[in-house]
Amino acid sequence: MSVIKCSNLSKNYDEVEALKKINLEVNEGEFFGLLGPNGAGKTTLLKILTCQLKSSKGKADVFGMDTFSNFSSIKPKISIVPEQESPPSFLTPREVLELVVNIRQITDSNIDYWLEFFELETMEGRVCRNLSRGQKQKVMLASAFISETKLMFLDEPFINLDPLVQAKVREWLKEYVKKGGTVFINTHLLENAERLCDRAAIIHQGQIQSLINLSDLRKQNLTLEELFHEIVK
Repeated sequence: MSVIKCSNLSKNYDEVEALKKINLEVNEGEFFGLLGPNGAGKTTLLKILTCQLKSSKGKADVFGMDTFSNFSSIKPKISIVPEQESPPSFLTPREVLELVVNIRQITDSNIDYWLEFFELETMEGRVCRNLSRGQKQKVMLASAFISETKLMFLDEPFINLDPLVQAKVREWLKEYVKKGGTVFINTHLLENAERLCDRAAIIHQGQIQSLINLSDLRKQNLTLEELFHEIVK
């Protein structure tokens, strides 16, 4: 069953056509990557799918619902880690997670677990405005992971994370998908995409240039980086 569907989706910013007739479908339980250089349209597409932007033409559905007219029904069902780490400035990491748990009405949360998972337990007295960029990114990831949604949108989630934390996040995401969750990830870190994704689309200049099954790519003895450089020149 598809949880994300785009049909002839386009987005214009004045004279700039950021997305051009995007047709895309992501299935339940899939780890899907959207790959492309800076300015390719990755974040614009993610913002449309997460009800933050309206498309200029075409249609985007999440869980079978139009993302513009059904945002109040879609938003509780999804988790989002935006491109820029931006937790509430004057809350501590624990308070941010407590806020998420209360808003989402999560009854069986384990805030201590996620603070320890992301090595934030020593930040008890520090508000988020005083955290490093990597620590802020950890707070955003913890907020998404604790939310217990079935669909997660991640925009460059590995930026600012050290290699050990990246490895922990990769393993958790693999397990999340194995249990039936769906991940839609925007990234230009091709190594992580190759390790994680079942399928991926390469977007360039607002258009989907290639849709890839990663297992098929490996059978051809091709790397994602080789294909990416061949398409995005």
